[in-house]
Amino acid sequence: MSTDGATTSPAAPRHSPWAQVAVTVAMLTVLISLILTAFAWPAARSSAHDIPIAVAGPATAADQVIAALQQRDAGAFDITRVDDTAAAEAAVRDRDVYGAIDVSTGTPQVLIASAASPVIAQTLQAVGTAMSQPAGQPTTAVRDLAPLPADDPRGAGLAAGSLPLVLGGMLAALLLTNRVRGASRRIVGALAYSITGGLAMAAILQFWLGSIEGSYWADAGAIALAVGATSVAILGLESLLGALGFGIGAATMMLLGNPFSGTTSAPEMLPGWSGQVGQFLPPGAAGHLLRSTAFFDGHGALQSVVVLTVWLLAGAVLVTIGSTRSSRRTRQAMAQPAEPALA
Repeated sequence: MSTDGATTSPAAPRHSPWAQVAVTVAMLTVLISLILTAFAWPAARSSAHDIPIAVAGPATAADQVIAALQQRDAGAFDITRVDDTAAAEAAVRDRDVYGAIDVSTGTPQVLIASAASPVIAQTLQAVGTAMSQPAGQPTTAVRDLAPLPADDPRGAGLAAGSLPLVLGGMLAALLLTNRVRGASRRIVGALAYSITGGLAMAAILQFWLGSIEGSYWADAGAIALAVGATSVAILGLESLLGALGFGIGAATMMLLGNPFSGTTSAPEMLPGWSGQVGQFLPPGAAGHLLRSTAFFDGHGALQSVVVLTVWLLAGAVLVTIGSTRSSRRTRQAMAQPAEPALA
């Protein structure tokens, strides 16, 4: 009791209950286990399955190659028959397949595209070496139809660039939420940042590191669309659900989108359904799109463009809905009459 008759609230406890400590430790353990699983599971269980490739040549020779592939690596390849070398090359350059085995000229050759996936290119080279092992078989030649740049022959820069794309979108959503008010201003800010960020990151990857090629403007546009999709999607979730929405968006992009993107290998190298799911999340779509613009003249980019555009538009809609709801609640609060003061 105070001297004027008003009651005072009891003092807050100096220490948290041990039960709260135990619950917090359990939550942290579950969280770090999920993070480890998200990143380690795709890497530890990586293997070839249903990799699209083509086999070119006469029916008899092609059937022999297909039978040998199925016996050697059952389930590793999704094989398409094509007529000749030209058709096989077109399929590789159009990103319909990762590579091809061509026996149409009598001398077997393996067509690869290192820029599509260095890991799968190495797998196909190993297949070509195995085809040359039996006595009397001619050496299998290997032709790279879409090689990686000489300045980055392992594709390390492009693979490492997937994480900054995700972090860039998350940071944009965080700063715009805390520093900019108004739905339209936040969306415009995110789009403007995606353009400037796309120009800057494309310049670093292409002109400094030499990790990508092709049209600079197409590459910058691909990165800008990826950053815009990520940042606006997280903005929308935050606008609708608050801090919980930001957490859901960040976890989706970081714990699912990034490890399931297949950027460091290929979606077909990831276990189970993870590679397919990853292509419908911004990080996976971004990696596929940038490879298409940088090394394949945009071939195979349509699905990625659609996926990223849907994420961007959905985020913009969520921002608008969240802002409208917030404004309605504010008006309702202002319209309520003030409670009369106690005498």
